[in-house]
Amino acid sequence: MATDIQPTPLLQELQEEEASLLLRIEALEEEIAELETKCFPQLGHSKREGSHGGSGGQSTSGGMAGNSTTEEDWEEFRAPEWCIPIKANVMTFEWEKLAAACQFDVICMDPPWQLATHAPTRGVAIGYQQLPDVCIEELPVPLLQQNGFIFIWVINNKYTKAFDLMKKWGYTYVDDIAWVKQTVNRRMAKGHGYYLQHAKETCLVGRKGHDPPGCNHSVASDVIFSERRGQSQKPEELYEMIEQLVPNGKYLEIFGRKNNLRDFWVTVGNEL
Repeated sequence: MATDIQPTPLLQELQEEEASLLLRIEALEEEIAELETKCFPQLGHSKREGSHGGSGGQSTSGGMAGNSTTEEDWEEFRAPEWCIPIKANVMTFEWEKLAAACQFDVICMDPPWQLATHAPTRGVAIGYQQLPDVCIEELPVPLLQQNGFIFIWVINNKYTKAFDLMKKWGYTYVDDIAWVKQTVNRRMAKGHGYYLQHAKETCLVGRKGHDPPGCNHSVASDVIFSERRGQSQKPEELYEMIEQLVPNGKYLEIFGRKNNLRDFWVTVGNEL
C-alpha cells in the first residue's frame, strides 16, 4: 500500500512562498492592465494581452520598450532605411571583426546594470535581464575606438562603476547629461526611489584620445526635457545632440533596441 509522503518543512515553506509570489504577480498584472486601460483606451484588450507575455524573451541587450508597443506594432515595424542593425548577443558578438572594419567616433550604451535584488520593489518590476558588472567591463570597447566619445547611461548605484569602466577602457570623464522626464502633459514624471522620487536619468560622457574630425563644442544644453516613453527607451534628443557634436561621424550603439534605431548608426543588440 502506498504511503502519503509529507513535504519537508523547507519544501512546504518554498511552496507557500511560490503561491504568494504568484498572487503578487497576478495582482501586479491586474494593476498594470487597469493603468493601460486608462492610458491607452484606444488599444483595448490587445494592448494588455501583448504586454503580459512574461519576461522569457528578455535578454542581454538591455530593456525593452514593451510597455508602449504591442507585438502587432513590432510586426509592422520598419527600420530606418540607412541604419545598420545587427541582431546579436553582445557578450558573444565578434567585436574584433567590427573593430577591424570600422573605428567609431561615438559609442553610446545603456547597459542592463544588475541591481542589488531582482525582486520587484514598491510595485515596480524590472522587465529585462540584468548583467553583472564583470560582464559589462569585459566588452572590448577599447578595440572599437581610438579617438572619440563614449556616452554611458548610468543608474544611481552604478556611478562609481561607470567611472571605473571609463578608466579601464581608456576614457576621461568630460561631462554628463541629465534627462528630466516629463509626462504627456509636460509635468515632471516622478518614479520610485529608495530615498527620493526619481524624475531624471543621467548619461556620463567620456573622451578618449583626441576630438574626432569636425567635432563641435557647446552645441547643446546638458539638460534634456523630454517625455518618458517606453520602458528603458531613451530620448531622441540625445542622438540629435551627438550628431551635432560630431557631424557626419561614425556612430555605434551597444545594447541597442528597435525603438532607437537611427539612420547612419550601427546598432548591436539581440532585441532588434
